[in-house]
Amino acid sequence: MGVVRVLLVDDQAPFLRAMRAVLDETDGFEVVGEASSGEESILAAQELVPDLVLMDVNLPGMDGVEATSRLRSVASPPVVLLLSTYEEDAGANLGACCGAAAYVTKSALEPDRLRELWADATG
Repeated sequence: MGVVRVLLVDDQAPFLRAMRAVLDETDGFEVVGEASSGEESILAAQELVPDLVLMDVNLPGMDGVEATSRLRSVASPPVVLLLSTYEEDAGANLGACCGAAAYVTKSALEPDRLRELWADATG
């Protein structure tokens, strides 16, 4: 397997830095871009063609759920993991309604969990 190309999407710089730090510690994953809104994520995904998008749920303008639905409707869509500060029980149904592979709290995102979620999504 080659390197997993990852697009980070969050409107808060501290969370972007935290996601980037997790990716930097995770062998086989490479950040190829960042976006701070749902609209930007769609444009960035078209340009960068990531394998994986780490998508914040709460974004200005188009939220992460709508952006995920749009990303998943294209030919050869990326895998999308929804992220939020809400507990996992609160977001459990969000992924299913928009085509995300999973929902995970931002605090639970760490290298082993990321590898596990990627493996589950790509079977």
